[in-house]
Amino acid sequence: MVKEPMRILIVGGGYVGLYTALRLQRQLKPELGRGDVEIVVVSPDPYMTYQPFLPEAAAGSISPRHVVVPLRRVLDRCKVVIGEATAINHAKRIATLTTLANEEEGTEPEQLTYDELVLAPGSVSRTLPIPGLAEHAIGFKTVEEAIGLRNHVIEQMDIASSTRDPAIRDAALTFVFVGGGYAGVEALGELEDMARYTARYYHNVEPEDMKWILVEASDRILPEVGEEMGRYTVTQLRRRNIDVRLHTRLESCADRVAVLSDGARFPTRTVVWTAGVKPHPVLAATDLPLNERGRLKCTAELTVEGVAHAWAAGDAAAVPDVTAEPGKETAPNAQHAVRQARTLGDNITRSLRGEPLETYSHKYVGSVASLGLHKGVAHVYGRKLRGYPAWFMHRVYHLSRVPTFNRKARVLAEWTLSGLFKREIVSLGSLEHPRAEFELAAGGKPPENPKGSS
Repeated sequence: MVKEPMRILIVGGGYVGLYTALRLQRQLKPELGRGDVEIVVVSPDPYMTYQPFLPEAAAGSISPRHVVVPLRRVLDRCKVVIGEATAINHAKRIATLTTLANEEEGTEPEQLTYDELVLAPGSVSRTLPIPGLAEHAIGFKTVEEAIGLRNHVIEQMDIASSTRDPAIRDAALTFVFVGGGYAGVEALGELEDMARYTARYYHNVEPEDMKWILVEASDRILPEVGEEMGRYTVTQLRRRNIDVRLHTRLESCADRVAVLSDGARFPTRTVVWTAGVKPHPVLAATDLPLNERGRLKCTAELTVEGVAHAWAAGDAAAVPDVTAEPGKETAPNAQHAVRQARTLGDNITRSLRGEPLETYSHKYVGSVASLGLHKGVAHVYGRKLRGYPAWFMHRVYHLSRVPTFNRKARVLAEWTLSGLFKREIVSLGSLEHPRAEFELAAGGKPPENPKGSS
Protein backbone atom coordinates (compact mmCIF):
# COMPACT_ATOMS: atom_id res chain seq x y z
CA MET A 1 0.00 0.00 0.00
CA VAL A 2 1.15 3.54 -0.83
CA LYS A 3 1.26 5.76 2.22
CA GLU A 4 -0.59 9.05 1.80
CA PRO A 5 1.47 12.16 2.61
CA MET A 6 0.53 14.09 5.72
CA ARG A 7 -1.39 17.17 4.54
CA ILE A 8 -0.98 20.59 6.14
CA LEU A 9 -3.87 22.84 5.08
CA ILE A 10 -3.29 26.60 5.29
CA VAL A 11 -6.48 28.65 4.88
CA GLY A 12 -5.56 32.18 3.78
CA GLY A 13 -2.83 33.65 1.62
CA GLY A 14 -2.19 36.88 3.53
CA TYR A 15 0.65 37.72 5.91
CA VAL A 16 0.27 34.65 8.11
CA GLY A 17 -0.60 32.24 5.32
CA LEU A 18 2.32 33.25 3.08
CA TYR A 19 4.97 33.53 5.79
CA THR A 20 3.90 30.28 7.48
CA ALA A 21 4.03 28.40 4.17
CA LEU A 22 7.45 29.92 3.40
CA ARG A 23 8.72 28.84 6.81
CA LEU A 24 7.36 25.33 6.42
CA GLN A 25 8.91 25.03 2.94
CA ARG A 26 12.33 25.64 4.44
CA GLN A 27 11.88 23.68 7.68
CA LEU A 28 10.27 20.62 6.07
CA LYS A 29 12.41 20.49 2.94
CA PRO A 30 13.54 16.86 3.53
CA GLU A 31 9.98 15.67 4.21
CA LEU A 32 8.62 17.51 1.18
CA GLY A 33 11.36 16.02 -0.97
CA ARG A 34 10.48 12.47 0.15
CA GLY A 35 6.77 13.06 -0.34
CA ASP A 36 6.00 12.51 3.35
CA VAL A 37 4.37 15.95 3.73
CA GLU A 38 2.09 18.01 1.49
CA ILE A 39 1.36 21.71 2.06
CA VAL A 40 -1.86 23.07 0.57
CA VAL A 41 -2.55 26.82 0.61
CA VAL A 42 -6.13 27.96 -0.09
CA SER A 43 -6.51 31.62 -1.00
CA PRO A 44 -9.21 33.61 -2.85
CA ASP A 45 -6.47 35.52 -4.69
CA PRO A 46 -3.30 34.20 -6.38
CA TYR A 47 -1.23 36.78 -4.53
CA MET A 48 -0.56 38.27 -1.11
CA THR A 49 -1.21 42.01 -0.81
CA TYR A 50 1.30 44.02 1.21
CA GLN A 51 -1.31 46.41 2.58
CA PRO A 52 1.01 49.10 4.04
CA PHE A 53 1.93 49.96 0.43
CA LEU A 54 -1.69 50.45 -0.72
CA PRO A 55 -1.69 54.23 -0.03
CA GLU A 56 1.45 54.69 -2.13
CA ALA A 57 0.00 52.53 -4.89
CA ALA A 58 -3.11 54.73 -4.85
CA ALA A 59 -0.92 57.84 -5.06
CA GLY A 60 1.10 56.43 -7.97
CA SER A 61 4.40 56.09 -6.10
CA ILE A 62 4.44 52.30 -6.54
CA SER A 63 3.12 50.14 -9.37
CA PRO A 64 0.14 47.97 -8.27
CA ARG A 65 1.99 44.86 -9.48
CA HIS A 66 4.74 45.47 -6.95
CA VAL A 67 2.35 45.75 -4.00
CA VAL A 68 1.42 42.08 -4.40
CA VAL A 69 3.49 38.89 -4.09
CA PRO A 70 2.53 35.98 -6.41
CA LEU A 71 1.89 32.91 -4.29
CA ARG A 72 2.76 30.30 -6.93
CA ARG A 73 6.17 31.84 -7.55
CA VAL A 74 7.33 32.03 -3.93
CA LEU A 75 5.55 28.88 -2.70
CA ASP A 76 7.02 26.58 -5.34
CA ARG A 77 6.96 23.53 -3.01
CA CYS A 78 3.33 24.06 -1.98
CA LYS A 79 0.08 23.32 -3.75
CA VAL A 80 -1.80 26.62 -4.19
CA VAL A 81 -5.59 26.39 -4.60
CA ILE A 82 -7.42 29.55 -5.68
CA GLY A 83 -10.73 29.41 -3.87
CA GLU A 84 -12.38 29.95 -0.51
CA ALA A 85 -13.00 27.77 2.50
CA THR A 86 -16.70 28.04 3.28
CA ALA A 87 -16.85 25.60 6.21
CA ILE A 88 -14.48 23.51 8.33
CA ASN A 89 -15.35 20.40 10.32
CA HIS A 90 -12.22 19.93 12.38
CA ALA A 91 -13.65 16.95 14.28
CA LYS A 92 -13.59 15.06 10.97
CA ARG A 93 -10.62 17.04 9.56
CA ILE A 94 -12.60 18.11 6.49
CA ALA A 95 -12.63 21.55 4.85
CA THR A 96 -15.29 22.58 2.35
CA LEU A 97 -13.77 24.56 -0.53
CA THR A 98 -15.34 26.55 -3.35
CA THR A 99 -13.01 27.05 -6.33
CA LEU A 100 -13.31 28.82 -9.67
CA ALA A 101 -13.82 25.44 -11.34
CA ASN A 102 -16.89 24.77 -9.17
CA GLU A 103 -18.46 27.99 -10.40
CA GLU A 104 -17.71 27.19 -14.05
CA GLU A 105 -18.86 23.57 -13.84
CA GLY A 106 -21.82 24.29 -11.60
CA THR A 107 -20.68 21.53 -9.26
CA GLU A 108 -20.90 21.22 -5.49
CA PRO A 109 -18.04 22.54 -3.30
CA GLU A 110 -15.11 20.16 -2.79
CA GLN A 111 -14.34 18.30 0.42
CA LEU A 112 -10.64 18.35 1.31
CA THR A 113 -9.25 16.23 4.12
CA TYR A 114 -6.22 17.33 6.13
CA ASP A 115 -4.02 16.35 9.07
CA GLU A 116 -2.92 19.76 10.35
CA LEU A 117 -4.96 22.96 9.98
CA VAL A 118 -3.64 26.54 9.91
CA LEU A 119 -6.48 29.06 9.99
CA ALA A 120 -5.30 32.46 8.77
CA PRO A 121 -8.14 33.95 6.69
CA GLY A 122 -7.50 37.45 8.04
CA SER A 123 -10.29 39.97 8.36
CA VAL A 124 -12.89 41.76 6.27
CA SER A 125 -14.18 45.32 6.38
CA ARG A 126 -16.57 46.03 9.22
CA THR A 127 -19.56 47.96 7.92
CA LEU A 128 -22.64 49.43 9.59
CA PRO A 129 -26.25 49.66 8.35
CA ILE A 130 -25.80 53.23 7.14
CA PRO A 131 -28.17 54.37 4.36
CA GLY A 132 -26.34 54.58 1.03
CA LEU A 133 -23.10 53.01 2.29
CA ALA A 134 -23.32 49.81 0.24
CA GLU A 135 -24.36 51.72 -2.90
CA HIS A 136 -21.87 54.61 -2.88
CA ALA A 137 -18.88 53.95 -0.59
CA ILE A 138 -15.59 52.27 -1.46
CA GLY A 139 -13.25 50.37 0.87
CA PHE A 140 -9.48 50.53 1.07
CA LYS A 141 -8.36 46.99 1.85
CA THR A 142 -7.38 45.54 -1.53
CA VAL A 143 -5.12 46.66 -4.36
CA GLU A 144 -8.17 46.77 -6.65
CA GLU A 145 -9.87 49.23 -4.31
CA ALA A 146 -6.72 51.36 -4.04
CA ILE A 147 -6.31 51.69 -7.82
CA GLY A 148 -10.05 52.14 -8.31
CA LEU A 149 -9.99 54.99 -5.78
CA ARG A 150 -7.03 56.65 -7.52
CA ASN A 151 -8.84 56.48 -10.87
CA HIS A 152 -12.01 57.78 -9.24
CA VAL A 153 -10.30 60.82 -7.65
CA ILE A 154 -8.70 61.88 -10.94
CA GLU A 155 -12.00 61.34 -12.76
CA GLN A 156 -13.73 63.64 -10.28
CA MET A 157 -11.17 66.31 -11.08
CA ASP A 158 -11.92 65.80 -14.78
CA ILE A 159 -15.64 66.20 -14.09
CA ALA A 160 -15.06 69.35 -12.03
CA SER A 161 -12.88 70.80 -14.77
CA SER A 162 -15.49 70.16 -17.47
CA THR A 163 -18.83 70.97 -15.84
CA ARG A 164 -20.56 74.34 -15.69
CA ASP A 165 -22.86 73.23 -12.87
CA PRO A 166 -21.46 74.51 -9.54
CA ALA A 167 -23.32 71.82 -7.56
CA ILE A 168 -21.78 68.99 -9.60
CA ARG A 169 -18.36 70.61 -9.37
CA ASP A 170 -18.62 70.99 -5.59
CA ALA A 171 -19.70 67.35 -5.12
CA ALA A 172 -16.94 66.09 -7.42
CA LEU A 173 -14.26 67.94 -5.45
CA THR A 174 -15.48 66.79 -2.00
CA PHE A 175 -13.81 63.66 -0.63
CA VAL A 176 -15.02 62.09 2.64
CA PHE A 177 -12.92 59.48 4.48
CA VAL A 178 -14.51 57.62 7.40
CA GLY A 179 -12.10 56.12 9.95
CA GLY A 180 -9.03 57.63 11.58
CA GLY A 181 -6.83 54.53 11.76
CA TYR A 182 -3.83 53.67 9.62
CA ALA A 183 -5.79 52.93 6.45
CA GLY A 184 -7.92 56.06 6.54
CA VAL A 185 -5.23 58.57 7.51
CA GLU A 186 -2.54 57.21 5.17
CA ALA A 187 -4.95 56.91 2.24
CA LEU A 188 -6.23 60.43 2.81
CA GLY A 189 -2.72 61.88 3.21
CA GLU A 190 -1.32 60.23 0.07
CA LEU A 191 -4.35 60.94 -2.15
CA GLU A 192 -4.63 64.58 -1.04
CA ASP A 193 -0.94 64.98 -1.81
CA MET A 194 -1.42 63.38 -5.24
CA ALA A 195 -4.51 65.47 -6.04
CA ARG A 196 -2.77 68.68 -4.97
CA TYR A 197 0.05 67.89 -7.38
CA THR A 198 -2.36 66.87 -10.15
CA ALA A 199 -4.28 70.17 -9.87
CA ARG A 200 -1.37 72.05 -11.44
CA TYR A 201 -2.26 70.44 -14.77
CA TYR A 202 -5.87 71.71 -14.71
CA HIS A 203 -6.49 75.28 -15.82
CA ASN A 204 -9.57 75.73 -13.61
CA VAL A 205 -9.02 73.45 -10.59
CA GLU A 206 -6.99 74.70 -7.64
CA PRO A 207 -5.99 72.72 -4.53
CA GLU A 208 -8.09 75.14 -2.48
CA ASP A 209 -11.19 74.13 -4.46
CA MET A 210 -11.05 70.60 -3.06
CA LYS A 211 -12.61 69.59 0.27
CA TRP A 212 -11.00 66.71 2.14
CA ILE A 213 -12.90 65.54 5.22
CA LEU A 214 -11.78 62.93 7.78
CA VAL A 215 -14.54 61.59 10.05
CA GLU A 216 -13.56 59.75 13.25
CA ALA A 217 -15.98 58.59 15.96
CA SER A 218 -13.41 58.61 18.81
CA ASP A 219 -11.47 61.51 20.33
CA ARG A 220 -8.24 60.97 18.35
CA ILE A 221 -6.72 59.51 15.20
CA LEU A 222 -3.83 57.08 14.76
CA PRO A 223 -4.04 55.67 18.31
CA GLU A 224 -1.12 53.32 17.46
CA VAL A 225 1.41 56.18 17.40
CA GLY A 226 0.35 57.61 20.76
CA GLU A 227 -1.79 60.52 21.90
CA GLU A 228 0.85 63.22 21.35
CA MET A 229 1.68 62.15 17.79
CA GLY A 230 -2.04 61.75 17.09
CA ARG A 231 -2.61 65.39 18.05
CA TYR A 232 0.37 66.41 15.90
CA THR A 233 -1.16 64.53 12.95
CA VAL A 234 -4.48 66.36 13.39
CA THR A 235 -2.63 69.69 13.42
CA GLN A 236 -0.65 68.86 10.29
CA LEU A 237 -3.72 67.67 8.39
CA ARG A 238 -5.65 70.80 9.29
CA ARG A 239 -2.77 72.96 8.11
CA ARG A 240 -3.22 71.28 4.73
CA ASN A 241 -6.85 72.45 4.74
CA ILE A 242 -8.13 68.97 5.61
CA ASP A 243 -11.27 69.05 7.73
CA VAL A 244 -10.68 66.62 10.63
CA ARG A 245 -13.85 65.92 12.62
CA LEU A 246 -13.46 63.96 15.87
CA HIS A 247 -16.35 62.59 17.95
CA THR A 248 -18.28 62.43 14.68
CA ARG A 249 -20.02 59.59 12.82
CA LEU A 250 -21.33 59.14 9.32
CA GLU A 251 -25.14 58.97 9.59
CA SER A 252 -25.99 58.58 5.89
CA CYS A 253 -24.55 58.86 2.41
CA ALA A 254 -27.78 58.23 0.50
CA ASP A 255 -28.39 60.31 -2.64
CA ARG A 256 -24.66 61.13 -2.68
CA VAL A 257 -24.93 63.41 0.36
CA ALA A 258 -22.71 62.63 3.38
CA VAL A 259 -24.68 63.45 6.53
CA LEU A 260 -22.61 63.58 9.73
CA SER A 261 -23.70 63.23 13.34
CA ASP A 262 -22.73 66.86 14.05
CA GLY A 263 -25.37 68.02 11.55
CA ALA A 264 -22.99 68.80 8.67
CA ARG A 265 -24.07 67.79 5.14
CA PHE A 266 -21.63 67.40 2.26
CA PRO A 267 -22.79 66.63 -1.30
CA THR A 268 -20.06 64.26 -2.46
CA ARG A 269 -19.33 61.59 -5.05
CA THR A 270 -16.57 60.03 -2.93
CA VAL A 271 -17.01 58.25 0.42
CA VAL A 272 -14.10 56.03 1.52
CA TRP A 273 -14.91 53.60 4.34
CA THR A 274 -11.97 52.50 6.52
CA ALA A 275 -13.76 52.28 9.88
CA GLY A 276 -12.35 49.03 11.18
CA VAL A 277 -12.35 45.33 10.36
CA LYS A 278 -14.00 42.17 11.70
CA PRO A 279 -12.96 38.48 11.67
CA HIS A 280 -13.47 36.55 8.45
CA PRO A 281 -16.94 34.90 8.19
CA VAL A 282 -15.40 31.42 7.73
CA LEU A 283 -14.51 31.37 11.45
CA ALA A 284 -18.19 31.19 12.32
CA ALA A 285 -18.54 28.19 9.98
CA THR A 286 -16.14 26.02 11.99
CA ASP A 287 -16.43 23.88 15.11
CA LEU A 288 -13.48 25.67 16.73
CA PRO A 289 -13.78 27.84 19.89
CA LEU A 290 -14.28 31.59 19.36
CA ASN A 291 -14.12 34.48 21.81
CA GLU A 292 -16.74 37.19 22.22
CA ARG A 293 -15.27 39.16 19.28
CA GLY A 294 -15.50 36.20 16.93
CA ARG A 295 -11.76 35.44 16.90
CA LEU A 296 -10.24 32.01 17.52
CA LYS A 297 -9.22 31.31 21.11
CA CYS A 298 -5.50 30.53 20.95
CA THR A 299 -2.63 29.66 23.26
CA ALA A 300 0.72 31.44 23.41
CA GLU A 301 2.12 28.57 21.29
CA LEU A 302 -0.37 29.55 18.53
CA THR A 303 -2.45 26.37 18.83
CA VAL A 304 -6.24 26.68 18.96
CA GLU A 305 -7.22 26.39 22.63
CA GLY A 306 -8.28 22.92 23.65
CA VAL A 307 -8.02 21.49 20.12
CA ALA A 308 -5.29 19.27 18.69
CA HIS A 309 -3.82 19.73 15.21
CA ALA A 310 -5.32 23.23 14.76
CA TRP A 311 -3.24 26.42 14.60
CA ALA A 312 -3.99 30.10 14.05
CA ALA A 313 -2.37 33.54 14.04
CA GLY A 314 -2.93 37.07 12.75
CA ASP A 315 -6.24 38.95 12.63
CA ALA A 316 -8.27 35.75 13.03
CA ALA A 317 -6.56 34.70 16.27
CA ALA A 318 -6.85 35.96 19.84
CA VAL A 319 -3.26 35.28 20.95
CA PRO A 320 -2.28 35.98 24.59
CA ASP A 321 0.35 38.70 24.95
CA VAL A 322 2.90 37.19 27.34
CA THR A 323 4.82 40.50 27.48
CA ALA A 324 1.84 42.32 29.06
CA GLU A 325 -0.50 41.77 31.99
CA PRO A 326 -2.58 38.57 32.06
CA GLY A 327 -5.68 38.64 29.90
CA LYS A 328 -4.28 40.98 27.29
CA GLU A 329 -4.05 39.88 23.64
CA THR A 330 -1.62 40.83 20.89
CA ALA A 331 -2.85 43.56 18.56
CA PRO A 332 -4.19 42.38 15.18
CA ASN A 333 -1.57 44.14 13.07
CA ALA A 334 1.08 43.27 10.48
CA GLN A 335 3.95 43.56 12.96
CA HIS A 336 2.60 40.70 15.07
CA ALA A 337 1.27 38.69 12.11
CA VAL A 338 4.66 38.39 10.40
CA ARG A 339 6.43 37.36 13.60
CA GLN A 340 3.66 34.99 14.66
CA ALA A 341 3.90 33.25 11.29
CA ARG A 342 7.56 32.43 11.91
CA THR A 343 6.83 30.96 15.33
CA LEU A 344 3.82 29.15 13.88
CA GLY A 345 5.88 27.53 11.13
CA ASP A 346 8.54 26.50 13.62
CA ASN A 347 5.98 25.07 16.06
CA ILE A 348 4.25 22.97 13.40
CA THR A 349 7.65 21.55 12.46
CA ARG A 350 8.48 20.90 16.12
CA SER A 351 5.12 19.21 16.64
CA LEU A 352 5.66 16.87 13.68
CA ARG A 353 9.10 15.95 14.98
CA GLY A 354 7.99 15.48 18.60
CA GLU A 355 9.88 18.50 19.93
CA PRO A 356 8.62 21.01 22.54
CA LEU A 357 6.78 24.08 21.24
CA GLU A 358 7.96 27.68 21.49
CA THR A 359 5.96 30.48 23.10
CA TYR A 360 5.26 33.51 20.92
CA SER A 361 6.70 36.57 22.59
CA HIS A 362 7.24 39.93 20.96
CA LYS A 363 6.97 43.32 22.60
CA TYR A 364 5.34 45.96 20.43
CA VAL A 365 8.15 48.34 19.44
CA GLY A 366 6.11 51.15 17.94
CA SER A 367 4.43 52.40 14.79
CA VAL A 368 5.16 54.48 11.71
CA ALA A 369 2.67 56.21 9.40
CA SER A 370 2.99 58.18 6.17
CA LEU A 371 0.99 61.40 5.66
CA GLY A 372 2.03 61.98 2.06
CA LEU A 373 5.30 62.59 0.23
CA HIS A 374 8.06 63.53 2.74
CA LYS A 375 5.52 63.72 5.59
CA GLY A 376 4.96 61.24 8.39
CA VAL A 377 4.80 60.40 12.10
CA ALA A 378 6.53 57.66 14.07
CA HIS A 379 6.73 56.42 17.65
CA VAL A 380 9.43 53.75 17.81
CA TYR A 381 11.25 52.47 20.92
CA GLY A 382 9.87 55.43 22.86
CA ARG A 383 11.25 57.99 20.38
CA LYS A 384 8.89 60.33 18.55
CA LEU A 385 9.67 61.43 15.03
CA ARG A 386 7.75 63.65 12.67
CA GLY A 387 8.04 65.06 9.17
CA TYR A 388 10.74 63.82 6.81
CA PRO A 389 12.61 61.55 9.32
CA ALA A 390 9.38 59.71 10.17
CA TRP A 391 8.47 59.38 6.48
CA PHE A 392 11.94 58.02 5.69
CA MET A 393 11.69 55.53 8.58
CA HIS A 394 8.26 54.45 7.31
CA ARG A 395 9.74 53.61 3.91
CA VAL A 396 12.83 51.86 5.28
CA TYR A 397 10.79 49.73 7.70
CA HIS A 398 8.25 48.56 5.16
CA LEU A 399 10.88 47.97 2.49
CA SER A 400 12.61 45.63 4.94
CA ARG A 401 9.35 43.79 5.62
CA VAL A 402 7.90 43.31 2.14
CA PRO A 403 8.45 39.64 1.15
CA THR A 404 11.08 38.50 -1.37
CA PHE A 405 14.17 40.24 -2.65
CA ASN A 406 12.46 40.63 -6.03
CA ARG A 407 9.76 42.90 -4.56
CA LYS A 408 12.23 44.85 -2.43
CA ALA A 409 14.37 45.63 -5.51
CA ARG A 410 11.40 46.66 -7.64
CA VAL A 411 9.90 48.92 -4.98
CA LEU A 412 13.27 50.56 -4.31
CA ALA A 413 13.79 51.11 -8.04
CA GLU A 414 10.36 52.75 -8.35
CA TRP A 415 11.00 55.04 -5.40
CA THR A 416 14.33 56.06 -6.93
CA LEU A 417 12.75 56.79 -10.32
CA SER A 418 9.85 58.69 -8.75
CA GLY A 419 12.42 60.96 -7.09
CA LEU A 420 13.98 61.74 -10.47
CA PHE A 421 10.84 62.18 -12.56
CA LYS A 422 7.40 63.74 -12.18
CA ARG A 423 4.41 61.92 -10.71
CA GLU A 424 2.12 59.85 -12.92
CA ILE A 425 -1.31 61.52 -13.03
CA VAL A 426 -3.08 59.20 -15.48
CA SER A 427 -6.47 57.70 -14.68
CA LEU A 428 -7.03 54.24 -16.16
CA GLY A 429 -10.63 53.86 -15.10
CA SER A 430 -11.43 51.95 -18.28
CA LEU A 431 -9.49 49.00 -16.84
CA GLU A 432 -12.48 48.34 -14.62
CA HIS A 433 -14.66 47.70 -17.70
CA PRO A 434 -12.20 46.41 -20.34
CA ARG A 435 -14.90 45.06 -22.70
CA ALA A 436 -17.02 48.22 -22.74
CA GLU A 437 -15.64 49.62 -26.02
CA PHE A 438 -15.88 46.28 -27.82
CA GLU A 439 -19.43 45.63 -26.61
CA LEU A 440 -20.48 49.05 -27.83
CA ALA A 441 -18.80 48.51 -31.22
CA ALA A 442 -20.50 45.13 -31.53
CA GLY A 443 -23.91 46.70 -31.04
CA GLY A 444 -24.26 45.87 -27.37
CA LYS A 445 -25.47 48.09 -24.59
CA PRO A 446 -22.65 49.99 -22.84
CA PRO A 447 -22.43 49.48 -19.08
CA GLU A 448 -23.25 52.32 -16.77
CA ASN A 449 -20.23 54.65 -16.46
CA PRO A 450 -18.01 52.48 -18.72
CA LYS A 451 -14.98 54.71 -18.28
CA GLY A 452 -14.65 54.58 -14.53
CA SER A 453 -16.11 54.04 -11.09
CA SER A 454 -18.02 57.29 -10.67
